[in-house]
Amino acid sequence: MCVGNAILVSEIAVNKLKKLTCKDCNEKRNRKDEGVIQEDTLAVFTYYTKVVLFSCGSIFKNFEESKWYKILTKTTQPAHLVTLLAISIVGCLMFPNANENQQNKSSPLLNLLYLGSVSAHFGAQLWMSFVSGLSLYFCLPRHTFGKVQRILFPKYFLINAVLSLISLSVFVNNNNTKLGLPQVSMQIGALTVCFLIELIVRLYLTPPLLNLMDKTRAFEEAAGVGMEIGKHNAGSLSNNEQYLKVYKSFRKVHMTIAIGNVITMVCSVLHLHYLSNKLHLL
Repeated sequence: MCVGNAILVSEIAVNKLKKLTCKDCNEKRNRKDEGVIQEDTLAVFTYYTKVVLFSCGSIFKNFEESKWYKILTKTTQPAHLVTLLAISIVGCLMFPNANENQQNKSSPLLNLLYLGSVSAHFGAQLWMSFVSGLSLYFCLPRHTFGKVQRILFPKYFLINAVLSLISLSVFVNNNNTKLGLPQVSMQIGALTVCFLIELIVRLYLTPPLLNLMDKTRAFEEAAGVGMEIGKHNAGSLSNNEQYLKVYKSFRKVHMTIAIGNVITMVCSVLHLHYLSNKLHLL
């Protein structure tokens, strides 16, 4: 009887021990599964992001091989059309409302769009002109720096032109009944100049700049120069008249773009100074 009771107690203890052991194993397995799920979620998100980006890149590459892309990039008519549309839009914005006595009520959403475009535009100018450009130039080989700038240059002026157009459109819309005021007309003029310069640079100056950049790099790669950091050393090409001619043309176009960029920054500072005088909440 005693032996039977002892065996029964032992079996109960063993069963409890098994249950505790299984519970611990399940908890460890659950923790492990949670970690795997978290890792897999991030991996899946990264994977699908890559798939979307690669799909967009593939579509764009197919578009580059089409006839329409050649028409848009190899001819000047599309650039003329975009410029004409831009000037027409700016001209239409300058017409006052039919009811000049009507007080414009600015929309909070439009104000958000306006402030976001102004701040993003000026931030991009500061970053590209004083942080990104100088840092990369003094840290990367010149050819590597040129390849990076070749990608950033068109996007920089395209994005800034769009942001300038947004800022100009919203500002004119909110001040449509005040177009006769000197300070308002000065701001409209500054925003218009900023937008048109960035648009012209993107459409008419950036393509020849990239073309001259490629020609210059081809000369330098053939001569085995161009990997110096923070300086320009032509080496054996210093006596090559054809290279010097291409490089001189490149410097002229680059300097013209740089001057245009400085003018747009002056316009941005002028507009920010105007906005700072309108802030009464600080």
